[in-house]
Amino acid sequence: MPPEALPHRVVVTADGPILVEGPVEVELPDGRKAVSERPVTALCVCGNSRRYPFCDTSHRRRVRSAREEER
Repeated sequence: MPPEALPHRVVVTADGPILVEGPVEVELPDGRKAVSERPVTALCVCGNSRRYPFCDTSHRRRVRSAREEER
């Protein structure tokens, strides 16, 4: 099978984005298309990304340690 015919790998993570291997073209509900040429593209599933449909890690919540709060 030629390399371009191989399926792309998609990884659904438990608490973050969907990871897609290889270049990807994403068609949005309004018909617009977003293209990423990256080797691995992270797609937003939380809807909070400012770069939607791509993940900008907005889903992460930073928890401060007690030591950081004392400063």
